[in-house]
Amino acid sequence: MNDRKHIFKGARRIVVKIGSNVLTAPKGLNLPVIRSVSRQVSELMQTGREVIMVSSGAMASGMKKIQLAARPVELPKRQAVAAVGQPGLMLEYEKAFARFNQNVAQILLTSDDLASRKRHLNARNTLNTLLAWKILPIINENDTVAVEEIEFGDNDNLAAMIALLMDAQLLINLTDIDGLYTRDPRSHGDAELLERVTRIDRNTEKYASDIPGALGTGGMISKIKAARKLNAAGIPMVIARGDSPDVLLDLTAGKPLGTYFVPREEKLRQRKCWLAFSVKPEGALTLDDGAVKAVVKNGKSLLPSGIIAVESDFRAGAAVEFRSRQGKVIGIGLVNYSSVQIRKICGLRSDEIVMALGQKTYDEVIHRDNLAVTLDEEN
Repeated sequence: MNDRKHIFKGARRIVVKIGSNVLTAPKGLNLPVIRSVSRQVSELMQTGREVIMVSSGAMASGMKKIQLAARPVELPKRQAVAAVGQPGLMLEYEKAFARFNQNVAQILLTSDDLASRKRHLNARNTLNTLLAWKILPIINENDTVAVEEIEFGDNDNLAAMIALLMDAQLLINLTDIDGLYTRDPRSHGDAELLERVTRIDRNTEKYASDIPGALGTGGMISKIKAARKLNAAGIPMVIARGDSPDVLLDLTAGKPLGTYFVPREEKLRQRKCWLAFSVKPEGALTLDDGAVKAVVKNGKSLLPSGIIAVESDFRAGAAVEFRSRQGKVIGIGLVNYSSVQIRKICGLRSDEIVMALGQKTYDEVIHRDNLAVTLDEEN
């Protein structure tokens, strides 16, 4: 059932993401917004809901402290500014939530923390413990150590990953405009707000502005990408204006604010969400049309007979992307054989594996239990 009012009023575990442009004022952090959000989140938690916050704002806080006029371009300088700003950001949150006797906890993550299955589960257990203790987790990317290989890229993606990690029932993404428009409302007066998105396709992305704010790394296009991940997992998301009075309370009361992204009825299991969105592939397999149909439409395992090419070198057990002949990414899975072995058996029937390798440990190159399809519905 995808009735918005029913879902929002019934959501017990909620991720709230607050963007840089919401938290930023001309001279640093927007303290009235921080105080407003803290009041609303505290009220939600006092009524028995579990809330996890993903907060931007460290950059704005740091720039104010060291009196920078513009966001640095160089990665080490951005990391340094975020390191300076993070304590000030958390201090303001602590002071704001203390008015309502609400304890908070700071958590800094990189994508490596979620890519490792063991650390993924540790992060999940820690967050579950904090929620059980009625403590609000406030999460941000660990900017001071994140490099391209281990960064989330933006807090929209991080918020989506946290929602997947914690089996959230709703992600509220607070930004500086009312939602997703048919055109960029900052430059087009005839732009129309989309109140409901039932399917994320190329047209949806055309609507999104890819112009980030002065302090952010996202923009509307990153929010669409986050919604796409959540859609696959059956988690609803809404984009709404963060400085609107009582926006969180109004949304969770069922009021039709912002843009609602309707989730799929069929959900990926939690482990498959981890596999699809947290693990970084070490290589790729190209499949013939029959294998694509078997995997996508029929939910079958990937057999060697359907593989026509192998890209990169990887070990058995590695996460590997699989693609169509046209190069479209279909999904990701954990392989039973190394790249060297797969090159020897691709195109063969399973009963021919022994002849090619001298032994056969598995019939499948990727078993369906270790495989997650991420292909868009439109394709």
